[in-house]
Amino acid sequence: MLVINSIEQGIVIDHITAGLGAKILNYLDIDTSKHTVAFIMNADSKKHGKKDVIKINDVTDIDVADLGLIDPTATVNVIEAHKVVRKIQLSIPEKVINVIKCKNPRCVTSIERNAPHIFHLINEEEREYRCEYCDDIVCMKGDWQNEILRKEWPSVRYGK
Repeated sequence: MLVINSIEQGIVIDHITAGLGAKILNYLDIDTSKHTVAFIMNADSKKHGKKDVIKINDVTDIDVADLGLIDPTATVNVIEAHKVVRKIQLSIPEKVINVIKCKNPRCVTSIERNAPHIFHLINEEEREYRCEYCDDIVCMKGDWQNEILRKEWPSVRYGK
């Protein structure tokens, strides 16, 4: 039996669709030399059958607004003193900036390195987004292969 201890302070991202945890962990770009991270894949779930779970010790200053792009069914629990102080249900963002990389070689983002990658939601059911510059459409639902850019989080503390 696998036992992962509770964390005193940090974040638990739970109910991640099985197989998407690695994409979320890669997107978060947590420095594992400074923080303890537990990544559980294909754990049994009564609601979902299988799920992934990410536990990050001593990190509470991340912005979770864009995580719904990767998996809107996931939940984020902010932990303080071994207790959940805030539970955040993720949602699909209407607009994402510098999260999805436009693959169109003729897009301005392919030519101008400093141009921000801006996408707007056009179909919530299929999680399709349109590039603001070239109108290229990307789908973030299912087994998508779109490149997710790593995120540098602003210093925002939840529950304070």
